[in-house]
Amino acid sequence: MPSPRNIEWIGPAATGHLRLLDQTRLPNEVVYLDCRDVAALWSAIRRLVVRGAPAIGVAAAYGCVLGAQRNEFDRAADYLATSRPTAVNLFWAIDRMRRVQPCTPQALLDEAVKIHEEDAAMCVAIGKHALPLLQRRAGASPAPRPIGVLTHCNAGALATGGIGTATAPMYLAHEQGVRLAVFADETRPLLQGARLTAFELQAAGIDVTLICDNMAGQVLREGRIDLVITGADRIAANGDAANKIGTYALAVVAKHHGVPFYVAAPSSTFDMAIPEGSHIPIEQRAAEEITEGFGTRTAPQGVKTYSPAFDVTPHGLITAIITEKGVIQPVDAARVKAVLG
Repeated sequence: MPSPRNIEWIGPAATGHLRLLDQTRLPNEVVYLDCRDVAALWSAIRRLVVRGAPAIGVAAAYGCVLGAQRNEFDRAADYLATSRPTAVNLFWAIDRMRRVQPCTPQALLDEAVKIHEEDAAMCVAIGKHALPLLQRRAGASPAPRPIGVLTHCNAGALATGGIGTATAPMYLAHEQGVRLAVFADETRPLLQGARLTAFELQAAGIDVTLICDNMAGQVLREGRIDLVITGADRIAANGDAANKIGTYALAVVAKHHGVPFYVAAPSSTFDMAIPEGSHIPIEQRAAEEITEGFGTRTAPQGVKTYSPAFDVTPHGLITAIITEKGVIQPVDAARVKAVLG
């Protein structure tokens, strides 16, 4: 199973702190960041020290404990909610923490631990619901060819409190001896696929091949891919799914080549107050992430940039959404409601 642990509370409720694996330093360094106040955690979320919708939610829950330590719970909750706009798990976790009574550090820590543990359990449940999709492909493919899986960004253990969403069936299949050939898009401009997905799958002993984002069409055309599976940061009531920029284009190309496109996400990623994807707020990132990513300038000074962090894949391009409560297929508002309740 994947390691190292990416989110951990250290010490007692009244005086402890949150320890995060600094994902901006991967894969070259394994470095931990100790967040002892809400401002440090806000910065860590904003700088992508911790990222991935479920992991952001878990971290924010622990951040509410940090606020309560200083008798500033409400202020801390409000402030953490401003850190990133698209990942709905952030707001879901904070709203859940607001309902805790009494609002003491210990009671809040107990609830944050529950959120963390529940997320880990949801990852396993998602993996179990998705595993038959891989197993059926394994049975249909001529031996000894492994099952080709294409994924985008990082929806793995580093993005959650458990074994990941999109990667959960990969880990379970690998444990059962199902042969996989995972292709990971590098995921421009911050290279989460290269730095994180390739890192954790390789460490787990899963066959992973890194490709540039603009190679995905060619890999699909060559028939190397049996299915595409990604995570999501927010899903509308009709199944439109926001995920890392580039996911929409991948879904279009997969549709063209007749390859099923799956989204794996917990029920907490659904925003039932949003009827369809055009209402999902899309975070805009700094120009420097394009023009001088990782410290090296690759564009002329002063050039204009447009840098949306996410795009929205229409539900009509999604074969199924896999949740901890079951598989949503076909993907539409009625089926979403039926599965999620």
